[in-house]
Amino acid sequence: MRCATSSPAATRRVGAALARTLKAGDIVAFRGELGSGKTTMIQGIVRALGGGQASSPSFVLIATYHGKMPIHHADFYRLKGALDLETIGWDEYVSSGILLVEWADRIPERLPDATVEVSLTIAGRRRRIIEARRVRDPARTNRRGTG
Repeated sequence: MRCATSSPAATRRVGAALARTLKAGDIVAFRGELGSGKTTMIQGIVRALGGGQASSPSFVLIATYHGKMPIHHADFYRLKGALDLETIGWDEYVSSGILLVEWADRIPERLPDATVEVSLTIAGRRRRIIEARRVRDPARTNRRGTG
């Protein structure tokens, strides 16, 4: 999927559309510069899945919302490295519900089994280009990235 949005509301609607394709076990890796709309798109996903209002978990690293299934929203902007993941119980989050990871490029070695990749690009003051693609089916791949 590739589309352009011109408002935060439109970016949330794209998130809601993506939410309809997600299932338990999906790991969604978000990439994009600061201010590109990652959190805004995730707000649309969380709301569409019944998790209510989402906000950026920058200071707690991971927030969990309870909707149709657990929705874990990770923001690794402040993450110093993969070792920090052990202190927050990373493996528990990976093994349940849907995991939405902002700044996924900071931990590529820990996301070999991402199932959906989303890239957001700033294309103007309010315009964003969003590209999303499913890279693997979690039903066919175990959590170690082999299948």
